[in-house]
Amino acid sequence: MTTDRPTGEPLLEINDLSVDFILDTSTVHAVQGVSLQVRAGETLAVVGESGSGKTATALSVLRLNPEPPCVYTGGRVLFDGRDLLTLPEKELGRIRGHDIAMVFQDPMTSLDPLQRVGAQVAEVLRHHQGLSRARAKEEALAALDEVGIPDPELRYRQYPHELSGGLRQRVMIATALVGRPRVLIADEPTTALDVTVQRQILDLLVTLKRRHVMAVLLITHDLGVVAETADRVMVMNAGKVVESGDVLDVFDHPAAPYTRRLLDATPRLEWA
Repeated sequence: MTTDRPTGEPLLEINDLSVDFILDTSTVHAVQGVSLQVRAGETLAVVGESGSGKTATALSVLRLNPEPPCVYTGGRVLFDGRDLLTLPEKELGRIRGHDIAMVFQDPMTSLDPLQRVGAQVAEVLRHHQGLSRARAKEEALAALDEVGIPDPELRYRQYPHELSGGLRQRVMIATALVGRPRVLIADEPTTALDVTVQRQILDLLVTLKRRHVMAVLLITHDLGVVAETADRVMVMNAGKVVESGDVLDVFDHPAAPYTRRLLDATPRLEWA
């Protein structure tokens, strides 16, 4: 957990966000009046069980919820003084993957299985920075090396199915960070990984956040991950925020009954 409390204006701010999914037979109120702020060098964890609205909130930042059935019924998502919910798609496209990047929980569904992984990292640079093919490859190799991928030259030429789950997730992180984003959204980035690899990925995210002074919005259901990596935590249930604050304060003195139930459900190692 970070000990130095970031100061200054929020890089990303969500005010009173509401998101509905209009289905054939019903309307799901997935996000109801959610507000949050995250600053440079800070990690805000959004925690809750499946269906609590945390991923829908995260996807709303870059308008990645499918429209339809998604409808943004209220609120604002502010970055650099602009409301991302009202930006034209062309302007938002310049921000996605450049100023704000996202790491998804399953890299196999996010990486193109028919394209070599190095080319997918380099494509971000060619799209957002207009680099030549050679220069983009050079930067992509450096990004693969930075996230701890051994033998970047070899991995650059491989396809996603040739890599382990941990290496694929590192490729996703390299793809997200190669454009030097100011905000990183990580949606359950360690869910599909074994415990040892989970720890490696979490340590990597903490290191890269500090190195690049990014704001990180971490979506997770794992309170252990929150305790190790986050500065502040926001607890969601049924689309609403039930509690938020510094991690130690919330974990040591939970105010909401739902938060207490989440903490009580966390496995603990007890010695005989």
